[in-house]
Amino acid sequence: MIFGKHINKYYLKHAPILIVGILALIFVDYFQLILPELYRIVVNGMNGGLVEVGGKLVPFTMDVLLNEVCRRAIVVILVMVVGRFLWRVSFYGAAIRVETDLRNRMFDHCKNLSQDYFQVNKVGNLMSLFTNDLDTIQECFGDGILMFCDALFLGLLAFFKMWNMDRRLTGLSIIPMVILFLFGTVMFKAMKAKWEVRQEAFSRLSDFSQENFSGIAVIKAFVKEYLELREFEKLNRENEDINVAYTRIATLLDCLTFLLVESVICVILGYGGYLVYCGRFDAGQLVEYIVYFDSIIWPVMAVSMLIEKTSRGKASLNRVSELLDAEVTVKDRENVTRLHDMKGEIEFRRLTFRYPDGETDALKDVSFTIHAGESVGVVGRTGSGKTILVDLILRAYNVPDGMLFIDGHDVNTVSIRSVREGCSYVPQDNFLFSDTIENNISFAVDEVCDALVERAARLSDVHDDIMDFTAGYRTVLGERGVTVSGGQKQRISIARALIKESAVLILDDSVSAVDMKTEKIILKNLLENRRGRTTILIAHRISTVEHMDKIIFIDEGCVRAVGSHETLYETCADYRRMVDLQRMEEEEGGEADV
Repeated sequence: MIFGKHINKYYLKHAPILIVGILALIFVDYFQLILPELYRIVVNGMNGGLVEVGGKLVPFTMDVLLNEVCRRAIVVILVMVVGRFLWRVSFYGAAIRVETDLRNRMFDHCKNLSQDYFQVNKVGNLMSLFTNDLDTIQECFGDGILMFCDALFLGLLAFFKMWNMDRRLTGLSIIPMVILFLFGTVMFKAMKAKWEVRQEAFSRLSDFSQENFSGIAVIKAFVKEYLELREFEKLNRENEDINVAYTRIATLLDCLTFLLVESVICVILGYGGYLVYCGRFDAGQLVEYIVYFDSIIWPVMAVSMLIEKTSRGKASLNRVSELLDAEVTVKDRENVTRLHDMKGEIEFRRLTFRYPDGETDALKDVSFTIHAGESVGVVGRTGSGKTILVDLILRAYNVPDGMLFIDGHDVNTVSIRSVREGCSYVPQDNFLFSDTIENNISFAVDEVCDALVERAARLSDVHDDIMDFTAGYRTVLGERGVTVSGGQKQRISIARALIKESAVLILDDSVSAVDMKTEKIILKNLLENRRGRTTILIAHRISTVEHMDKIIFIDEGCVRAVGSHETLYETCADYRRMVDLQRMEEEEGGEADV
């Protein structure tokens, strides 16, 4: 069995079905121990011709065989069949429901975890928790209850019957079992530690595989297949060695269990044969005693298996608990209000921000205002802090009090959900689901029709490209949209944001992969169709944002200037230098270091 704060409640939650399974198991164990008595009757009847029935000696006839042995055996078998079906359904059914509920809790918690959590924890490691570790917990929960209860009830019932038959023989038989229990307790800790190392090795292997499959195009382009194969073989060998080390301990426990069980058989045959020789046992009683002990063998083996499973289950539960205990750092405070009918006014007041794991400030004393309905461009060198501006608007990170306001409300006083509902976002790293193009575009809304999907696609100038596909809007994209080009991926992402028709539209360098002609079409459509609604466009090319209502020029985390393109060109030397360098680049067809 396995215990921990994230699993204990399931024993109470599924108590009714578990009690049914335990009762069925008790019935099976009780009726199972009727069989040794039937063996005794048959053996004594064949040896002496007389058997004891109801406290009387009677001849061993066909009627006695049928009525006292066969009929009772049939009843026992039927009870065992029905009982085993019930406890299997009860225990394993409950275990599967526990696994399902845990997986739902984990997935729900992952959705609430902050962005910085996923920057530290890799996808492969998380996937191993959802698959390998949960399978281990499910197996330990179901088999653990079975093994514990079966070892307890069947073992005690068989021990009680053996004790009543001969106490000395039973005392001798139990000594190896005590030794096994002591060894198992010591080995439990070693097996738990080995299993934790094994799961970590599996996570590393899973991480490496996931990254290679995602980056297979890069690997092929640089002809690094052999290098990656060697690295995979190294991780695979490490995983194998750790598995072998764990298997050695588990096998040692199995061998020890087998050795001690067989030693008891030797004791029973030796001392039991002596009792038969002395007349204290007859042959039927010895057979009955051996069958009772044979019934104890499974509980003893179950104890060994329970130790092994519990060590694995506990290690996996610890890993799952780390995920479930991970703190949601970006969350609503108490008594926040919902932001209704967002207008799109955004104000930064002397905001300074540092990433949770950062050593320097990413933004320094940032102040500017975006009025509702304005189209605003954000430009600056790579790494200057453009993306973190929009991340803070979307509450991807915590914001200090009194430094960021939306529609006049401090973002910490309104719910995160209502802020995000009022925004549409096209991230720098465009992500498309392995689904149809239609479903990717309509992902942002709950109710959609073909006309709205097509309209959004036309606004982002991707409709004609989509119609070139055989299945059109019902074309299924590959993982992360690998079946479309970078420009098509960007435009489908823009269409997904446009269909929401939100108060604030944020595009983070979202037209960098399209040609100048397509860019102009998209920007023209944006300006015409989003009049009266706020649009924020992050870009590297000045030409992308020069027709916006205002431009925010940011450098090294500081806002250097805010104003129209003409104003900044006249008043900001760094902005003017960036514009001139980009113009030279366009004229010469080369690259300029901006």
